[in-house]
Amino acid sequence: MEIGFIGIGVMGKSMAGHLLAAGHRLRGYTRTKGKAEELLARGAIWQESPAEVAALSEAVITMVGYPSDVEQMYFGEHGLIQCSKPGTLLIDMTTSSPALARRIYEAASRRGLRALDAPVSGGDIGAREARLSIMVGGSAEAFEAARPLFERMGKNIVLQGGPGAGQHTKMANQIAIASGMLGVCEAIAYAEKAGLDPMTVLSSIESGAAGSWSLSNLGRRIIDGNFEPGFFVKHFIKDMKIALDSAEELGIDLPGLALARSMYERLSELGYAEKGTQALYKLYQD
Repeated sequence: MEIGFIGIGVMGKSMAGHLLAAGHRLRGYTRTKGKAEELLARGAIWQESPAEVAALSEAVITMVGYPSDVEQMYFGEHGLIQCSKPGTLLIDMTTSSPALARRIYEAASRRGLRALDAPVSGGDIGAREARLSIMVGGSAEAFEAARPLFERMGKNIVLQGGPGAGQHTKMANQIAIASGMLGVCEAIAYAEKAGLDPMTVLSSIESGAAGSWSLSNLGRRIIDGNFEPGFFVKHFIKDMKIALDSAEELGIDLPGLALARSMYERLSELGYAEKGTQALYKLYQD
């Protein structure tokens, strides 16, 4: 297929690379061209704007930062909905607003386009190893058309329901992670304060009832003093805001999520917005 990929960041570069390796012709665009150099060296084609990507692609995947970026990408002047050919698959893999996903779906449908919201989980490791969990919202027909692309990027690929369902599922994922990261940081802080070897403690508790992806992967990074991003603090704060706004619309209270968000905002104010989510541990040190 002729695939457009917009947003070549920490995860997007690996995801786009898997599609390129599968033999698809890949047209790329990102705000900082230097981030795409590795893909361009492997045969990807650089386009000067999202509009060019849309006009030349059978499927366009977006993996950008914030809902405001998604809205501009799809609805702005020369946006994807305006510039794509009828029948094009528009796949937004950004973690974004469920309400915005429904707007994109409705506007795309009116122009004969097929839109899916398909946020992912698995971080930089999952992206590199093509083991992402992909949560999809949209029509069954568009999902089946996109499935071969998803299968190059992930392993756990599920159509959750209609438009917006993928984003709602990602919110559930982020809610579970948010409180879980507090537990991971507090467990390691406690082990160190008790005079234990935290890595030895981790080897015991990660295979029991406390086990989780965050504990096994980000717990190790914390112990190693590695706070570089697999997923940025600033983007996690964005996700938690979306989840809290959605929860308010649904009429439910999420005190664990609210606490986690307040702690991550404090972390960001201390200068760690560009670090990985495991940098929350800094609050237990500083």
